[in-house]
Amino acid sequence: MNPLLYRLFPFLYWFPINSVILRGDVIAGITGALVLVPKAMAYAQLSGLPVYFGLYTALVPAILGALWGSSRQLATGPVAIISLMTAAALTPLAVPFSEEYIGLALLLTLMVGVIQFGLGAFKLGAIVNFVSHPVILGFMNAAAIIIALSQLDLLLGITKGRSDSFLVDIWEMFGNLSQAHLPTLAMSVFALVLMLVLKKVKLLSKPSVLIAVVITTLVSYAIGFAHKTSGTHEHIADPAARELVASYVATQQQAKTLQSEITAKGATLRELEKSGDPRAVTELRYRIDLMKLEAENLEKQNKERMGYLRKLEFERFDAPESQTAMLYVAGKAPAGVATDGQSWHIKKIEDGKLNLTGGGDVVGNIPAGLPSFRLPTLTFDAMLQLLSAAFIIALVAFMECISMAKALAAKTKQRLDPNQELIGQGMANMGGAFFQAYPATGSFTGSAINLQAGAQTGFAMVFNGLFVAATLLFLTPYLYHLPKATLGVIILLAVTSLVTPAALKHTWKANKADGIVAGVTFAVTLLAAPHLDKGILIGAALALVLYLYRTMKPRVAQLGRHSDGTLRDVKVHPGIPTSEHVVAMRFDGQLYFANVSHFEDAVLETVAAHPKAKYLLVVGDGINQLDATGEEAIRAIHERLHEGGVTLVFSGLKKQVLDVMRNTGLFDEIGQQHIFPNEDQALAVIYEWLGEEGRDDLFCPVGRSEPALAK
Repeated sequence: MNPLLYRLFPFLYWFPINSVILRGDVIAGITGALVLVPKAMAYAQLSGLPVYFGLYTALVPAILGALWGSSRQLATGPVAIISLMTAAALTPLAVPFSEEYIGLALLLTLMVGVIQFGLGAFKLGAIVNFVSHPVILGFMNAAAIIIALSQLDLLLGITKGRSDSFLVDIWEMFGNLSQAHLPTLAMSVFALVLMLVLKKVKLLSKPSVLIAVVITTLVSYAIGFAHKTSGTHEHIADPAARELVASYVATQQQAKTLQSEITAKGATLRELEKSGDPRAVTELRYRIDLMKLEAENLEKQNKERMGYLRKLEFERFDAPESQTAMLYVAGKAPAGVATDGQSWHIKKIEDGKLNLTGGGDVVGNIPAGLPSFRLPTLTFDAMLQLLSAAFIIALVAFMECISMAKALAAKTKQRLDPNQELIGQGMANMGGAFFQAYPATGSFTGSAINLQAGAQTGFAMVFNGLFVAATLLFLTPYLYHLPKATLGVIILLAVTSLVTPAALKHTWKANKADGIVAGVTFAVTLLAAPHLDKGILIGAALALVLYLYRTMKPRVAQLGRHSDGTLRDVKVHPGIPTSEHVVAMRFDGQLYFANVSHFEDAVLETVAAHPKAKYLLVVGDGINQLDATGEEAIRAIHERLHEGGVTLVFSGLKKQVLDVMRNTGLFDEIGQQHIFPNEDQALAVIYEWLGEEGRDDLFCPVGRSEPALAK
């Protein structure tokens, strides 16, 4: 078959496929889906999207990732880290669960897919190497802690605020612990204990999450766990509370209108920038900045109002929860007014409507049916705002994906193509963006289940996707009473494996600089949350700076003759013989623009410390690269030493270094007779040149060989 056809449709490599392999793939697909369905909903909740978006992300991206990827066991779908990064990227731009937020999520998915596909198509998969393992390690640990803390509101039944500082929001939430909803806390503990116990039972360990979901949903339904109702500010009897809610609604609408104006003026600004009218551009930028300040002030006002409103406890007139009814501040209901006996709190205010909760939070209505085709809204402003986040998510998602794929390939002995895997992940996200999916990547849990269940081709994920589709078509009504506390527990247990203090400690022991990088990335990610991209960017920049710093001052060792006949560093082995006639030194590192000054200084200082020396031997075994600046430095050193009566000699230079010297004429300038394959031959010849002058030198080799020139 045409190789191009296999390149365009890599899933053709699966064929021919027999019934035994297909049966194993079916079993693996269904087994994985049983675990995936509840986790997918939990991860969607983490991303700030309705829970059914997790199922959408486990459908189309899973199938496309399997068809166009390289690994046959890799499971593509929603994962905790990328879900959190999605929320971090979108939360500053829109209110979670809102229509605007969903539109931005789909646009982000498309951008992530395009970036991944482009990197794979142009065979740029190696770009992920710029983000080192210590950076990812620090980021993963911090992100896992953030994910765990972000579930506390669901586990305790306390509403969490939304600001530009995640840790401030968590701290404020801890201040409201007295408002914890005890039935929700009890459900969280029940779900946690249930899952931990089921995991201990061998036969039930794999479907433990699914079993816990079924049991807690049945319990929720049986005890009437959920209580939800709605209303407007007019249904609040207390004048002060009613006025506060009315002010919140008015300010919310004003901020929304202002944001629309900012977006419109942003488009006008781009047109003015093209026309080249600097005065008009400056004026409009000034007006936009003022509007942004006003919008921030409005948001700050509403945050303060909501902080007070969330602390209010209401009693509700005894009426069905599906109907609107009067609300009274707790303890202030008029005598003779019958209330429903529930304690109600304002969960959120949206488009003038009060959403109140009087019980535990449940999943609620999930639209039945498959995700419909939907075009992401493409606007220049939104794309510009999401660009850095999309790039970071694309890289982190691929690194998580490729690390799992490599682990699978090591066990299955399958050939893995990182660039094809990038194309597969890009296709998964691009295709998912048109079917209401948020960014997906390779799942550790799903992939491990595929491997354990005996999946041999990507058909396992195709069947996995079909099972998710069946869930969307037929099972959504049964998920209404699923407690969100259960989903919070699922996420909490899923991220515990990502907190790895032992790995951080190991990195510090292996290399202090890498330990610093991991620690700084961890701290910045935690402190900058929800702006998680700052952790990655600062960590990667620090890793690069420390790498350059290390290579700027590589080890330069003056050598002496050890008792075993080898040349050793005199600082490590003090007292070993050296020579006043011959100075030998070793340079351990590439010789390039960043460290040539260090090399020059080391050479000149060493020669100055040995005024009687006639020869300088540079042992170049460790020089594996020479750039133009390094070549110029060697030329300058050679000329300067020659003027001072010192001959420069090299030994052990690698082919790539000799090639540069030959191409520039430096090889001939130094002289072939001064370049040797190893230090022993170089010293033997040098002492031949010294003759009787070096006869009694302890540095002299015991046995002298004939001259051997570099080839």
